[in-house]
Amino acid sequence: MYSFAEDINLAHHKAWISSEDNVRIHYVTAGHGDKTILLIHGAPQTWYAWRRMIRPLIQAGYRLVIPDYRGAGGSSKPAGGYEKWTMAEDLHKLLHEHLHVNGPVAVVGHDIGSMVASAYALRYREDVRTLTTMEAPLPGTSYFDERKNAKSAWHFDFHAATDIAVHLTHGREKWYINRFFQDLCYDPDAISPEDLEHYARSFEAPGAMRALFEAYGAFERDVEIHRADIAENGKISTPVLATGGAEQSLARNYAPMMEEISHDVRGELVPRAGHWVPEENPEYLARLIVGFDSEHM
Repeated sequence: MYSFAEDINLAHHKAWISSEDNVRIHYVTAGHGDKTILLIHGAPQTWYAWRRMIRPLIQAGYRLVIPDYRGAGGSSKPAGGYEKWTMAEDLHKLLHEHLHVNGPVAVVGHDIGSMVASAYALRYREDVRTLTTMEAPLPGTSYFDERKNAKSAWHFDFHAATDIAVHLTHGREKWYINRFFQDLCYDPDAISPEDLEHYARSFEAPGAMRALFEAYGAFERDVEIHRADIAENGKISTPVLATGGAEQSLARNYAPMMEEISHDVRGELVPRAGHWVPEENPEYLARLIVGFDSEHM
């Protein structure tokens, strides 16, 4: 299944994160460098979204921690806890209580993973060396308020109506998920039928679609939490790389958006990529992240 990395030692693990709501996080590790990078996938995806970036990041000397966040892939799918603040807490516990990571790390998020990554940087300000976000309007910003009302963001409201969304997609999970990949790709060959099958199987699992929709249903609470934190503690000083696929028009908004969160923002887009940047142009994205993070060691 993982022929893209047959010569790379990938290790799969599960960690108990919360006994209170019975949450276990599945995660993959690779590499043995003295620099740790946390890669947080988007939706509807799993850790597998980063598969093509594993090799270049290992070669750059990084130790990779690639989780399935709460509700996705091999991780638990509890009824609640989908505020990005809580999802960030899961991953902070994973790094610091289970993996005993010392010192700040590079945090990278894509899509909803960017929302989790930003919550992580807000909540654990001293534990993040650099933050890279891409392909998501972040709750708590003015761009999020603008974007959620756009016609092309129809799925925000649909997913937030959790019971309706679960009922209408039941038995159609594969078709529904594949539409997002087909619609938002710049390079239609970047994600193969085998890749689509992997994602489809993941979201056909019991509770997976409901968990996906709950992550959207928590957006308004995310807005409240993030705005309250910035109002109380101010913007973060963490250097931020705001990126996205250059072949779609939304990406130009990401740097100004992140300036509402951080004092130190660089905007740079990834060519030959639409929404699914880590899969469409992974080599370029890896070089961009490594170069940016290296400047702040």
